[in-house]
Amino acid sequence: MTIRETTLPGVRLIVPELRGDHRGFFMETWRRDRFEAAGIPVDFMQDNASRSVKGTLRGLHYQHPYAQGKLVRVTAGRVFDVAVDIRRDSSYFGKWFGCELSAENSLQLWVPPGFAHGFYVLSDSADFAYKCTEYYHPETEGTILWNDPAIGIAWPLDGDPLLSEKDATAMTLDDTRQRMVPEF
Repeated sequence: MTIRETTLPGVRLIVPELRGDHRGFFMETWRRDRFEAAGIPVDFMQDNASRSVKGTLRGLHYQHPYAQGKLVRVTAGRVFDVAVDIRRDSSYFGKWFGCELSAENSLQLWVPPGFAHGFYVLSDSADFAYKCTEYYHPETEGTILWNDPAIGIAWPLDGDPLLSEKDATAMTLDDTRQRMVPEF
């Protein structure tokens, strides 16, 4: 397993080592000692999974308080995955990092607490799995508008995305900064 820095401090790309033969493959998807050695001390509290059809865009989600760190991966299909720094006191506030996660490339993304997260489904469907460092608290969940020009995410859209009502009517980054954005 290799853990790489990204353009956003704290957001890491995890490249698992696949061991395979004619029967299939094996890989470690999380290992405490390697994460701690890479400066990611985590204590996971909850695992989640979702399935989404092509064109679905989920996000940009966060919790405050009870910020969640997330270790995300795709177990079937392909997504464009995004992390946005929403730490009010960060010099990277509003900056984003995005990459393709797929069952084929086996990449994982570490999204630390203090970041909003979202993804867009590129394949016919995608199964998405993630480990969280905090329990889900729906009363503290926030959503930032996926196409906020203040962030400027270059989503690889193929037509209009499929959105939940919550995602379609989300706050802008500026509104979020005024109301709920955590300080870290």
